[in-house]
Amino acid sequence: MTHVTRATPTAGVSQPPAGCPAHQGAAPPHEGTSFHGPAHEVTPLHGPDFAADPHAVYRRLRRYGPVAPVELAPGVRAHLVTDYRAALDVLRSPEAFAKDARRWRALADGRVAPDNPVVPMMAYRPNCLFTDGEAHRRLRQAVTDSLERIDPNALRGYVERSADVLVDRFTTAGEADLLGDYAKVLPLLVFNQLFGCPPALGDRLVEGMSGIFDGVDAERANALVTSTFTELIALKRRQPGADVTSWLMAHPAGLTDEEMIHQLVVLMGAGTEPQQNLIAGALRLLLCDDRFAGDLAGGSMPVDDALDEVLWLDPPMANYGVHYPTADLDFAGVRLRAGEPVVVSFAAANTDPALRPGHRSGQRTGNRAHLAWSAGPHHCPAKDPARLIASAAVERLLDRLPDLELAVPADRLVWRPGPFHRALTALPVRFPPQPVPVPAVASASVPGRRTGTAEGRPGAEPARTAPRPSVTTPVPARIPAPTPETFGDRRWNVPPAPSRSTPPAGTSTARPPASGPTDRRSPWSSLGAWWRGR
Repeated sequence: MTHVTRATPTAGVSQPPAGCPAHQGAAPPHEGTSFHGPAHEVTPLHGPDFAADPHAVYRRLRRYGPVAPVELAPGVRAHLVTDYRAALDVLRSPEAFAKDARRWRALADGRVAPDNPVVPMMAYRPNCLFTDGEAHRRLRQAVTDSLERIDPNALRGYVERSADVLVDRFTTAGEADLLGDYAKVLPLLVFNQLFGCPPALGDRLVEGMSGIFDGVDAERANALVTSTFTELIALKRRQPGADVTSWLMAHPAGLTDEEMIHQLVVLMGAGTEPQQNLIAGALRLLLCDDRFAGDLAGGSMPVDDALDEVLWLDPPMANYGVHYPTADLDFAGVRLRAGEPVVVSFAAANTDPALRPGHRSGQRTGNRAHLAWSAGPHHCPAKDPARLIASAAVERLLDRLPDLELAVPADRLVWRPGPFHRALTALPVRFPPQPVPVPAVASASVPGRRTGTAEGRPGAEPARTAPRPSVTTPVPARIPAPTPETFGDRRWNVPPAPSRSTPPAGTSTARPPASGPTDRRSPWSSLGAWWRGR
């Protein structure tokens, strides 16, 4: 194990570490850094070369030691932590490494432009991801308590119904892009359902969140997400429901509308882009890796093993965990300046050569000591729902289409460029065409249809499955919402919280019964068309 010196804050500017080869007869490196490696050399984490083989880049970066100089986007420099133990040191030391991005000096000083493509992913928002101390505890408690009210059985039902709707779209074609036609759309359908988001607003969130992650017209995408969540919050003030938005709104933490917007942004961001990458990554392994393909041919579907492998080797958020030193400090032999970004590479840390072989290559044995969900006070609060969504999505697809195979050689799959995520551009497959199945029970009630039963009343148990179109019914040209919006207890219809929020409650709110469906929602007006036309 590489020895990592615990971060020790120091004041002022000191001389470079003794013996640093970057300073032996060379000019000083760029301000605020001192590395064991070639002076001035900064490795870009953007562009097609990094996307094609990031692990080769991580291997080169390790010559610097646990911390290396990188460029996240043109003009945006940072330090990347590639060592497992050093990563834990950063993640578990909030007194030395803060998350509040208002400390980012280059952005505050104007050296990084507000329209730089990485700014929407790094800039401060008043949410539980970018706060520290008491503010973080208060916001995170509201998020954690709200997520705990999600019924896992209902969540699996959302996923399976959404999966059936999407598979029915391409099952007769004999071919599909499992990324664009399935993995991208399914988490959006599920999370919009969990947020109680109407169709028109859901379409706008799809566009905005994708723009933020892809860095395409990032300022416009950021504005679109903000305005959309503003409308959703106003709607839920008037008509609260059995959904995460309403539960956040009703939490004793008393979130302001601005805080509501930004908690939803972090939840939506964490629940869509990384989720689709986890689903697509697991499907890729199951289809092209001999270890998993052989198991499939033998009648086994090791979905959990595939998920663990992805989370170890190619985590959906490969490099994120952005922190800012609270003071100048020496860390792992490198001089770090206060307010300069330190990015944890979850992918590089997980593949640290200093780890035991069982940690690096024994992923399929159930070892889950990886850092894909981060660690410390900012570890992912939704890792259990996220894993459930991915597992159910993969299992449902393989159950519906067991004879899937890649339509191109595995080495021709293309990865999207970007410093933060590990994401495919497409996952083309082929399979024997199948008719859209006839519903098992023709008379099954449609979710949202009011009947003489308890269905449709708040507090009723939602239907576990939704009937699919019969073979004689044309598949609609647009993707319908898999389940209707629900409205819950009117006690959630609270007035807007004051600008100065109240202290957090000591315990989480009680889980209410799941609300039953009401009237059927209108179709998603442009979701499928938008993804196909990107």
